[in-house]
Amino acid sequence: MSGDQKKGSKMAIKLKGKWEEGYALDIHTTGSSYLGVDEYGHDQFDTKRSKIGELLYKLKYKKDITVIDEIVNEIEKHIPCLNNIDLIIPIPPSDKTRTWQPVNKICNEVSKKFNIQILDNVLIKKSGAKQIKNITDLSERKKELEKVLDLTCSDQIIGKRILLFDDLFRSGSTLNVATDLLYHKGKAASVCVLTLTKTRSKC
Repeated sequence: MSGDQKKGSKMAIKLKGKWEEGYALDIHTTGSSYLGVDEYGHDQFDTKRSKIGELLYKLKYKKDITVIDEIVNEIEKHIPCLNNIDLIIPIPPSDKTRTWQPVNKICNEVSKKFNIQILDNVLIKKSGAKQIKNITDLSERKKELEKVLDLTCSDQIIGKRILLFDDLFRSGSTLNVATDLLYHKGKAASVCVLTLTKTRSKC
């Protein structure tokens, strides 16, 4: 994957980690204003999102699958050079109760458009992964992720150039642990990372 961008398009945000190259298309939110509490005593905010952040919000929380084509078009616009990738591997979901998974939906369409094979069953999260989001200490989070993330059928990854895909970049802990697995257990030739958005904070 290359950092070269099409003329006139906004630069993607570079992500630092154990991968060879990493990018987020944009930040997730551009601002948030506190509105007070609702009738149930819950805090209310007026959240402003980036274009890609709003599309992701509609897909994940409004279940609007019609935005997928536009999301894929944004990927093509900002990250045009996917010709050096052999396999797309999505980060497995923490919430397995969804009837369909947003990250996998997007990966499937990227796979079709760019003619890149997707492997959505080799990187897995074992039980206990959902609670990791509540761990704020990065070293503790990394230790817990190393317990729940694993590779199956790693022979399919040997010598391959991998695009590791997720919807949101927070601290990078999950992507770093997954990258380690792909390099050391999977013997991947290279790992690049792409997320749709990243948080404005580090965690």
